[in-house]
Amino acid sequence: MTHQEILAQFGPREAMEYDVVIVGGGPSGLAAAIRIKQLAAEKGTDVSVVVLEKGSEPGAHILSGAVMDPKAITELIPNWKELGCPLNQEVTDDEVLFLSETGATRTPGWLMPRNFHNHGCYVVSLSNVVKWMAAHAESLGVEIFPGFAAAEVIYNDDGSVKGVATGNLGVGKDGQPTENFQLGMELHAKYTLFAEGARGHLGKQLIAKFKLNEGRDTPTYAIGIKELWEVDPAKAKPGLVVHTSGWPIQDDSFGGGFLYHLEDNKVTLGFVLGLDYQNPWMSPFEEMQRWKTHPAIRAHLEDGKRISYGARAINNGTPQALPKTVFAGGALLGCDAGYLNAARIKGSHAAIKSGALAAEAAYDAVTAGRAHDELSAYPAAFEKSWLFKELHQYRNFKLWFKKGKTVGTLMTGIEQWLLPKIGVSSPPWTLHGHKADHLALQPASTSPKIDYPKPDGQLTFDRLSSVFVSNTNHEENQPAHLTLKDATVPVNINLSKFAGPESRYCPAGVYEFVKNDDHSDRLQINAQNCVHCKTCDIKDPTQNIVWVTPEGGGGPNYSGM
Repeated sequence: MTHQEILAQFGPREAMEYDVVIVGGGPSGLAAAIRIKQLAAEKGTDVSVVVLEKGSEPGAHILSGAVMDPKAITELIPNWKELGCPLNQEVTDDEVLFLSETGATRTPGWLMPRNFHNHGCYVVSLSNVVKWMAAHAESLGVEIFPGFAAAEVIYNDDGSVKGVATGNLGVGKDGQPTENFQLGMELHAKYTLFAEGARGHLGKQLIAKFKLNEGRDTPTYAIGIKELWEVDPAKAKPGLVVHTSGWPIQDDSFGGGFLYHLEDNKVTLGFVLGLDYQNPWMSPFEEMQRWKTHPAIRAHLEDGKRISYGARAINNGTPQALPKTVFAGGALLGCDAGYLNAARIKGSHAAIKSGALAAEAAYDAVTAGRAHDELSAYPAAFEKSWLFKELHQYRNFKLWFKKGKTVGTLMTGIEQWLLPKIGVSSPPWTLHGHKADHLALQPASTSPKIDYPKPDGQLTFDRLSSVFVSNTNHEENQPAHLTLKDATVPVNINLSKFAGPESRYCPAGVYEFVKNDDHSDRLQINAQNCVHCKTCDIKDPTQNIVWVTPEGGGGPNYSGM
């Protein structure tokens, strides 16, 4: 049955009314919810707020490096430390290493660009921070519905956003309702705030419908592959922050590694690769595994144990590519819009700040009796904020690296070291980019093959064992949430021209090409493995794969990530 046929037979859906509905229980969504309730308490008003979170609990789908700048959360919750927010480990030292295959050159402190200085920041588990923010939001009266995926935007007759509907539960793989079927519900609001993270499923639709990207640069992304380790106490260096460039990447692809020492003998580490890479034989997952074998990285991990794994697409964060963030009835927050600062390798502070700014605009509108119009005060406040100034300072970072590693390294040094030394806080030039990541892949026949070593099961691992420690789970009897516009394209184009890159760019082994009985090829989609990173939705060279929401509660269940 189609969605419309299900609605016709089982509808209408139950509807709940709120002043503000927030889609996504990450840093930006929860910051928005907290700020609205703070304002309501300060001014003696009652504004109803609900947060929909597709993960099984707040934080379950949250994955980030993460070194967190506390500026935004300090503005939002000045007494966060007394309230127990888990920002426990302050940064104690920064290392920036350029790796050759066996060697490492450390950038002297006096030469380090300002974007790599992390004094005053904290090494955190962002999933734990989000869990704490959710509990704090609930203490202020915010309703949070975990395990409910917002699957559809609902519109008023005039085209403004009315709210969202959650996905139906209990639909079988064949599209037919099972005995466990439950119709999704509608949540209506005066304003709906979308905080789904990078490449948000509904955010992408809203950008297209309202043409929010007109006149803006084309957004680009990276994939971050992350692991959490428990290390030998003798090797623990709480607060040490390490960033690397160079090896193992052997072409001009944008990428690098990070390794951060948390408290309690934990190390969080990972590898980031720009999704504009050109070689279809490249595998972000395998690059990350190979990177760990470098002596400078291996030294931190030997005799340790990997305890978690995950992956997520990341905005490259140029303000030139920010879409218009408001439309009739709603707004885009955090990475759903693209506020991440790629140069500083930080997004949580930007997410929290954007959520707070949107919340203030929504609160003022609701208490003034408005509904379903544009929250123009939100982008206006952003343009006057420290976040705008910060992103403007770093606006060229990723775009320089599109011109190659040498140019990128040189110009980062000029813009983020030399210019500040002579009193110029922001470069006087602005670069632009208009090429989407999926257009970058070159034919497999003209690209050098990459021979990745086999995993040893101690330091390096395969995809399936990695997915296992991400605690990923989906109800198996449900329609695949990884859909194809045209089922013939993966074999006829992706496999024949690009050697099936989806089998390599996916960090969870979702996509594999297998042989039919007649020895012809077909693409098998193992949707139950999906960690919701959104890489396929971005990197598929034909844009034939469309990521849609699975049943709420499915996906990874990150712990400590």
